[in-house]
Amino acid sequence: MLQWGVFTGQKRFALEMKDSFMMSKQLPATEALIHVMVMVSASDSRMNDAELLAIGEIVKTLPVFRNFDKDRLVTVSQECAERMGADNGLSDTLDLIAASLPEKLHDTAYALGVEVAASDLSLKQEELRMLQMLRDRLKLDRLTIAAIERGVQARYRTI
Repeated sequence: MLQWGVFTGQKRFALEMKDSFMMSKQLPATEALIHVMVMVSASDSRMNDAELLAIGEIVKTLPVFRNFDKDRLVTVSQECAERMGADNGLSDTLDLIAASLPEKLHDTAYALGVEVAASDLSLKQEELRMLQMLRDRLKLDRLTIAAIERGVQARYRTI
């Protein structure tokens, strides 16, 4: 019985240390950008095929991901889901993203989030709220936000 208690205590300590580590370290910029896309896609509690396909295509084609190991996409996405599932996970993950990205990639992060949100041709209220929290955390100006949103709107317009 005592051994089980020791093991349980060690396991709990290890999990607490893992949670602390996952929330406090900085991410490589490419992983922070993937976190943005996953957070926007998962904001409505489901990641649909169009959004998953968009994330995959973005990672495969954009120059910012040129040096990213594409085989890590699923792992990084799962790490994001774990972070978001922790206590205060949404806020902590947004803080981690903001701390991990150089300022020159803040507009890129927002653009990728908007791109993923628009990929299924249906913007949900939860996605809009997530984008609002992201742009606030990244301290983007209104002109940049409007330009990004207008560009995505033009690309996803249907006839």
